[in-house]
Amino acid sequence: MSGTRCLVDMGADGRYGWRLVAQNGRVVARSGGCYDDHAGCRDAFAALCTGYAEMAGGVQHTAGGNGWVWLLRDPEGRTAALSGRSYERHSTCRTAYARFRALLAEEGPRWASTALR
Repeated sequence: MSGTRCLVDMGADGRYGWRLVAQNGRVVARSGGCYDDHAGCRDAFAALCTGYAEMAGGVQHTAGGNGWVWLLRDPEGRTAALSGRSYERHSTCRTAYARFRALLAEEGPRWASTALR
């Protein structure tokens, strides 16, 4: 087991989002959207864990164009997950994206079953 855990947070607007936090405290990934309730947020995370293999994704410039982020999109084209931070180099971001997909392959089934409780 990687020691990575999923945390669900409530924002100032009362909506929910998830984030994956590594054992060292660094945010690995975060939800691509906000959810009206805790259960909806958990369900979205579980859907990511079980359906990531069919999701398209990749690396792109940040909104400001001065860095790189990775993302995964669900079959409807909505952003399901984003990198936890921006990266200075394209190659570093691409490596982080590949590691995240590998982490989902390894831990996703366990996380999905936990999220559905």
